[in-house]
Formats: sequence, C-alpha cells, structure tokens
Amino acid sequence: MKLSKRGEYALRALINLGIAAEVGRSLVQISELADHERMPVKFLEQIMKDLKAAGYVASERGKFGGYRLALPGARIPIGEVVRLLDGPLAPIGCVSQSAYQKCSCPDEAHCGLRMIMLDVRNAIAGILDRYSVADLVSVTLRKMRASGVVHPFAESPTPLPGASRHYRPRPPATVNRTPTEGILSSLIPEYTI
Repeated sequence: MKLSKRGEYALRALINLGIAAEVGRSLVQISELADHERMPVKFLEQIMKDLKAAGYVASERGKFGGYRLALPGARIPIGEVVRLLDGPLAPIGCVSQSAYQKCSCPDEAHCGLRMIMLDVRNAIAGILDRYSVADLVSVTLRKMRASGVVHPFAESPTPLPGASRHYRPRPPATVNRTPTEGILSSLIPEYTI
C-alpha cells in the first residue's frame, strides 16, 4: 500500500479542519486549507467533494462559507478515509477483504507470498483502523503547544488555547483503541471510557 497524494491531502485537510474546530473556527475556506498545506486548490476541491459525499465534511456556500468536519473527529477512522480515496489496503489482490482478485498462483491456499502479504495487509489495517482524525488532531496540537507554535487557523495570533491542558478525545465505544506500539502510542494519552 502506498498512500497517494489524494489520500495524503485528504488526511491533511481533515486534520486541519479538526484543528480549526479546536481553536474556535467553525468554517475554513478551501483556499486557506490549500495555502496552509501547499496543495493545488482545484485538486483539493475534488478531494473535498469526495469527503463531503462520504459524510466526513460539510460545507457552507457564500462569501463567508467554507468547510468543517461533519462528524466528530473520533468517528472518522483513518483507515476508512484511506480506503475511500486510495482503495483497498492490501498490497496484492488475493489478500484484499474488499476487492479480492484471484492471483496467478496455482495453489493460493499454500502460497508463502500470499501468507506474508496477508500479514502486511493486517498490520496496515490494524494501525490505520486504530486511529481517528481526533487522535491525529490531538497529537498535532500537543506538539504545536509544546513548541509554542500558533496555528494559522486561530482567529488571532495568540498561543493555542489550553496550552497547559491535555486534550483527551473520547473514542466511540465500538472502536478497539489499544495503541501499544508505534509513534502514536507514545503520544496519545490513555483513554477513559
């Protein structure tokens, strides 16, 4: 699996919309998102249409319109966004759960390559499905606060609100959240349910 520019830009836009909401911005214009992340506006517009159709973002038209998250960030799993924009997570078709394709191997049941690619798919899905947009927003804001960085979506050039507080998103009860490995596990605080 390789994250495409389309998938990368979508995730970066969702994270920025989550951060904007955290710092008090109800809407962010697409030109602001594109400028902040150095993305082509036309390409980002296409991506935002897909995210809107999937129910992840909402928009308001007009001079003061823009985009916002349509769902709480905790209800937007990273894996779902990647699948939406980039397709299946499986490196080869014969291990895909959503887009299975028979491979050229004469004995799929005993194929060593298939077995290792199944492990790869499961590892990727396990990580991407474990984290949500809220998790990435939390990590990003915590790092920005620790560095004293002012987010460009803040209404005024003051430090980010809550610099001394720890943001603890409440995950939905249906998502298994047990980060024990990887960089995010060391950055995301323990959850309370």
